[in-house]
Amino acid sequence: MSKMAAEGGGKEMNEIKSQFSTREGAYKLLTHSEYSRPNRVPFNSQGSNPVRVSFVNVNDQSGNGERICFNVGRELYFYIYKGVRKAADLSKPIDKRIYKGTQPTCHDFNHLTATAESVSLLVGFSAGQVQLIDPIKKETSKLFNEEGLLSSQNQANSPSGTVV
Repeated sequence: MSKMAAEGGGKEMNEIKSQFSTREGAYKLLTHSEYSRPNRVPFNSQGSNPVRVSFVNVNDQSGNGERICFNVGRELYFYIYKGVRKAADLSKPIDKRIYKGTQPTCHDFNHLTATAESVSLLVGFSAGQVQLIDPIKKETSKLFNEEGLLSSQNQANSPSGTVV
C-alpha cells in the first residue's frame, strides 16, 4: 500500500473521488441531470426567479406524446418528455427562447387544442405582458398587455378590485 493510500484512510489509489478541495476551491462530480441543465444555471433556493414547469400531451403516433416546457431565468425551453426515469436530451430542445427585457414567470398549454403539429402556450412575463406562442411551429402569435397597463398593482388600487 502506498503512503498516499494510507493517508487517505486506506482507500484504493484508483478510486474516483466524487468531491475534493484544493486551495483554489472545492470540486464536486456532477450527476447527469445537474451537468446537463441548460447553461448549468446554479440552483438558488432563495432566488426570486422560480422555475415553472408545464406539461401537455399531444397524442402523436410515436408514443412520445408528452411535452414539457420550463423556464430558467430569462430562458424558456420546450422538450419531448420521456418520463421521470429517462432524462430528456437537453442538447436538443424543440424550441428555446431567450428574452431580453423581461423574464417568463408563468406559462400553461391549451390542452384542448394541442396536436402533434401545433400547441398553444401562453407565457406570462415579469413586466405584465402575456404572449401566445406555438413552440412546435416556432411561431409567436400575439403579445397582450404590451404597455404593461394591466398589473396586480392596478387591481389592488381599484375600489372594486377590477382593472381600470
